[in-house]
Amino acid sequence: MTVPFAGLMRSSIVHVAFAFLAMGSWAAFANRAHPMPAPLHAGLIQGVISASITLVLKRCIEFLAGRFSGLPALLAPPVIAGLVSASLLTFLHTIGGTPEVARTIAVPLTVATTYAALYNFSLWRSRTS
Repeated sequence: MTVPFAGLMRSSIVHVAFAFLAMGSWAAFANRAHPMPAPLHAGLIQGVISASITLVLKRCIEFLAGRFSGLPALLAPPVIAGLVSASLLTFLHTIGGTPEVARTIAVPLTVATTYAALYNFSLWRSRTS
């Protein structure tokens, strides 16, 4: 990997922009059967939420991982992150008028929770070895 490319891949701005575009596009696609502007609104809402979650999820997992020990340190942080993400996604899409809330949040919630679980596992493993 070239040095400029490696630096680009570590950029928070790149990660936030990618989350906005990828998950916002998914939300628009998930709501494509509804008349405009519903798919665009869903995409914008999801893009903003995903960008925000991308900014804070890593730090939240690190914060939570330091508050637990043993098996709870492995399980609690990703479960808490998943529940908070699911609650925020559901609430914000509901008040935003997204027609297909469950379809809209399925992919972003899966991605965020999987990331939280894998990142937390790496932190837990490094502390227990």
